[in-house]
Amino acid sequence: MGYTVSQIATALGAKAVGAVDVLIKGASEPATAGPDDLALAMSAAYADGLSAGQARVAILWDGADWQALGLEAAIFVPRPRYAMSGLTALLDAGPEIEAGIHATAIIHKDAVIGEGAAIGPFVVIGCGAVIGPNARIASHVSVAEGAVIGADALLLSGVRIGARVLIGDRFIAQPGGVIGSDGFSFVTPEKSTVEQAREKLGKDVAATAQSWTRIHSLGAVEIGDDVETGANVTIDRGTIRATVIGRGTKLDNQVHIGHNVQVGEDCLLCGQVGIAGSSKIGNRVVMAGQCGVSDNIFVGDDVVAGGATKIFTNAPSGRILLGSPAVKMENHVEMQKALRRLPRLAKQVAQIKAHLSGKD
Repeated sequence: MGYTVSQIATALGAKAVGAVDVLIKGASEPATAGPDDLALAMSAAYADGLSAGQARVAILWDGADWQALGLEAAIFVPRPRYAMSGLTALLDAGPEIEAGIHATAIIHKDAVIGEGAAIGPFVVIGCGAVIGPNARIASHVSVAEGAVIGADALLLSGVRIGARVLIGDRFIAQPGGVIGSDGFSFVTPEKSTVEQAREKLGKDVAATAQSWTRIHSLGAVEIGDDVETGANVTIDRGTIRATVIGRGTKLDNQVHIGHNVQVGEDCLLCGQVGIAGSSKIGNRVVMAGQCGVSDNIFVGDDVVAGGATKIFTNAPSGRILLGSPAVKMENHVEMQKALRRLPRLAKQVAQIKAHLSGKD
């Protein structure tokens, strides 16, 4: 199996030159490319790598002399990184899940399986669950009662879909994700130490013995079309209303979404982001790794938060944030500069005090 240079260029909307009938079977970095690989030499920095590898064809930076680089053919793309999305989609065969329903799968008699769905070994599908057309479900996945999975979904090994979860079309879940677990909601008969601390901002708080009583989760999770979740993502069901993930949003590995959270459309939440309960995240929000959002706050549209940013209060739309607590990125940079100056400043203050006291 493979694609000709011409076919790849057509799929990418790119320009191909040279021997466009050469068959390509894979992609590689230039220095390790074999004769059947497409070398990804998208900037001049990769030129030396081409001579070290065996590639006959490469994706090149604009203006590169492909013949001088010893290639038989080349593909030129206007935006190399974006071209990677189309190229990898073309070359990725995806997981091997046999067509039909595996003999070891357990499917409730009242479940509905869409036409063309492929269901792997040891899958369990509960009462009233609906699996959309052409969905692919890998081994050891469970879909609980009343859950609905849209068309063309891909659930990889070990994914757990809870009861009454509603998921749109073209959903992709990486291994180990849990969608629709109970929310982390507990309450004390009396006002807890935590509640007192929040009300009094930590002043005059008297800790007392307390025990925690569960608030059960009656809501579910609703996920729009074209959403992807990474490995070991966890999304809690809502307490009364549903937890919501908007269309086109992508969640990286180990992202946690608390109960009642609403995440907007086309958001990008990177590894280990945590969103606490009942917060609302706008559209097109980007959060780098290990960002955190406190409960019951709002993050506006188009907010970008740098790595490890902690958002404790409402964030206006379009704000670029960094730090803990989160501040404007430019302010954070100035604060860090000032912090590095503190030892020198302290020494200068000590010298001034000594001079004024006559001890210098």
